Amino acid sequence: MIIEAGHYALVLALALSIVQASVPIYGYWRRQSVLMDMAQSTALMQFVMIALAFAALTYAHIVSDFSLRNVVENSHSTKPMIYKISGVWGNHEGSMLLWVLILSLFGAMLAVFSRQMTQSLKSLTLSIQAWISAAFLLFILITSNPFERIGMPPMEGQDLNPILQDPGLAIHPPLLYLGYVGFSVTFSFAAAALISGRIDPAWARFVRPWTLLAWIFLTLGIAMGSYWAYYTLGWGGFWFWDPVENASLMPWLAGTGLLHSAVVMEKRDALKIWTIFLAILAFSLSLLGTFLVRSGVLTSVHAFASDPERGVFILLILVFFIGGSLTLFAFRASKLRQGGLFAPISREGALILNNLLLTTSCATVFVGTLYPLFLEALTGEKISVGPPFFNLTFVPIFIPIFFLMPIGQLLAWKRGDLLAAAQRMTAALVIAIGFGLGLAAWHGEPALAALGAALAGYLILGSFVDIFGRIFVSKASAAQVWARASGLPLSAWGTAFAHAGVGLSLLGLAATGWGVEKIVSVRLGDTMDLGPWRLALTKIEPRPNSNFDALVAQIQILDGNTAVAQIEPARRLFKTRAMTTSEAGIATLRMGQVYVTIAEQNADQSLDMRLYWKPYVSLIWLGGLVMALGGFLCLADRRLRIGLGKRAATKIKAHSDPDPQSMAAAQ
Repeated sequence: MIIEAGHYALVLALALSIVQASVPIYGYWRRQSVLMDMAQSTALMQFVMIALAFAALTYAHIVSDFSLRNVVENSHSTKPMIYKISGVWGNHEGSMLLWVLILSLFGAMLAVFSRQMTQSLKSLTLSIQAWISAAFLLFILITSNPFERIGMPPMEGQDLNPILQDPGLAIHPPLLYLGYVGFSVTFSFAAAALISGRIDPAWARFVRPWTLLAWIFLTLGIAMGSYWAYYTLGWGGFWFWDPVENASLMPWLAGTGLLHSAVVMEKRDALKIWTIFLAILAFSLSLLGTFLVRSGVLTSVHAFASDPERGVFILLILVFFIGGSLTLFAFRASKLRQGGLFAPISREGALILNNLLLTTSCATVFVGTLYPLFLEALTGEKISVGPPFFNLTFVPIFIPIFFLMPIGQLLAWKRGDLLAAAQRMTAALVIAIGFGLGLAAWHGEPALAALGAALAGYLILGSFVDIFGRIFVSKASAAQVWARASGLPLSAWGTAFAHAGVGLSLLGLAATGWGVEKIVSVRLGDTMDLGPWRLALTKIEPRPNSNFDALVAQIQILDGNTAVAQIEPARRLFKTRAMTTSEAGIATLRMGQVYVTIAEQNADQSLDMRLYWKPYVSLIWLGGLVMALGGFLCLADRRLRIGLGKRAATKIKAHSDPDPQSMAAAQ
């Protein structure tokens, strides 16, 4: 009964989305306030219905209801509870249901936190959101129904893919989807603005919090996904330029550009065309990522579906929304009036250059990801575009961004002084060069690692030059310094931390050049040298589990003769699927990590091991957390809250809709 109720709730959600998609637009056209107001109530009810459907599917997984095909193919009665729950979205059907749940959540949030918005903008935006929701609900019900029953339920399920049986799966997909789907709001704002023809700084102020929210979650999702691949797949890497990894990177790059462009539009009433285009592009790339993962055109550990029917359906959704929005953009863009003027050397100019570099790097990833697919479709020839291509094209484009980020923060709006900004960066540059030389003396070659570390130090220090210049004034007391620091807007601190987070990640990436890798065969009691550490194999033992059988190696990490950590790399054999996985043993020491994986035990009782020492590698993910922290600080700024402050409310009131009755009388 619960399953049928969930299925019925999903059908009701589709009906509500159709009402929400059509009635408010008709109300906008007819200037009828009552019809436009329906967007809010239907958005809230749609979220409730989809949440009920998701809860029903979760219940089926928890109780192991093997009358559902989805549960049979992706669960097992002996699976731990955490994986029963995370297994709900560890498959195509369940993950798509999570996708539309988050989509409806954003729609409901928009309906609740939109009191300061004009009625027309609010109703149009929610209506566009509903069109997206209706398309994907239709896709789920026609091709990917998670509530499909089977006639003869088996006694046991087929279990979830062992690679996905990891706590990271409980975190990574929801975070990633919150980022992907979050850009749907900015897309809907852009489409609503193009329909109404009203694009102004107040619109940019509404868009920025939603863009920031999506960007934060996408940053966390990418960082979590990178770490999940790092410790779960057992190959010692954290980014392989896999097409599905690229599919998450592209909307992140476009969303980063959108954040900066929206700032210029709000401050200077400029870059309207560019901001609208990036709002469309960010979500379009999110849809493209959905297509790549769900269509079966890619073979990847990240990919779910391989049904051509599903791929064609998603491709139609892709064409409708991307093609429709770009067509609307082409008709409307030429009619947008020019905004405020500014000199090339200015904060605005720096942000434009930043956006050009970001979109160029995004285009590079786009070409490298899709070119093999297009080539195979046209000629049948199969080629692989891997890390060498991206390292030679993407990295050189991104290096100027690292140089320009701190300087751009120091330039004034409208007209800046480049020489003065460069002079303020002198101390940071000198310290960074010394930092890079110091690391080179400590770790040795390669020189590129030292250069990357110096650039990272420059970026981290440079991110706070403006902040420190505003806080530390000559002969200021500690109380004055604290008063100035606490008086700065949170967005100023957030920007500094977000940029510094990029620098931390860059430092972790640069330090991979000083890493050590070894492949050894060892017996019980043997010791191995690995960078500054000694590793001793102290125990090899089997460990049976209800879900898998494991062979575990116990390794002590020694600093001289002192044990500083213990790790337990393992090989796991999952009984139901007869599939073996590798569980890395990882210890974080001095911001670096000792990373060990093992193979099956040999006939002579020895173990083949792959050993890594990765100095400062943890900074890669720490940088992602610091970037997200910077985003949250910006979002917490009272001037940028979704509800908006008095100043914004005053501005928006000046741009508010005329009274519907007076409009009707005028007609």
